Amino acid sequence: MRFTETKIQGTFIIDIDPITDSRGYFARTWCTKELEARGLDASACQMNLSSNAKAGTLRGLHYQDEPYAEAKLVRCNKGAIFDVAVDLRPDSKTRYQWIGVNLDADNHKGLWIPKGCGHGFQSLIDDSEVLYISSTEYCPAAENGAHYADPKFNIQWPLAVTEVSEKDRNWPYLQ
Repeated sequence: MRFTETKIQGTFIIDIDPITDSRGYFARTWCTKELEARGLDASACQMNLSSNAKAGTLRGLHYQDEPYAEAKLVRCNKGAIFDVAVDLRPDSKTRYQWIGVNLDADNHKGLWIPKGCGHGFQSLIDDSEVLYISSTEYCPAAENGAHYADPKFNIQWPLAVTEVSEKDRNWPYLQ
């Protein structure tokens, strides 16, 4: 696995190192030892799969409040998404900054999102599937979010938002 740190401290793009032969390839997508060597929380508590039928579908921006804050490794196994992490940590030098990464079934990239960051993504093509591993299990009482169109972040989503849940549409603006 190859780790590239982004402008948001503790957020990494993770590329695979495939070993190829006539059958195809094999690659490691999770390694506790390599994650912990970078000071990342390698607890794998829950794995989630998100299916998104239509391009333009947006999910987020989601996070969980302490003590249930979660780190996530996000990958797109089918289709393509624009994956976003927003720094919401109060003492961070990059608070309210965001990064966006194209994750798709061909580039095999993953995005590591640390605790204290909001997460959202937009499907770039129909029938996209997103797989993510979380360090903490989902706790409904700790669920929180910020509005995906909050001008404080000014996220440049690549497509018009065509599908979004009522809950995501009603997350507050952080003004």
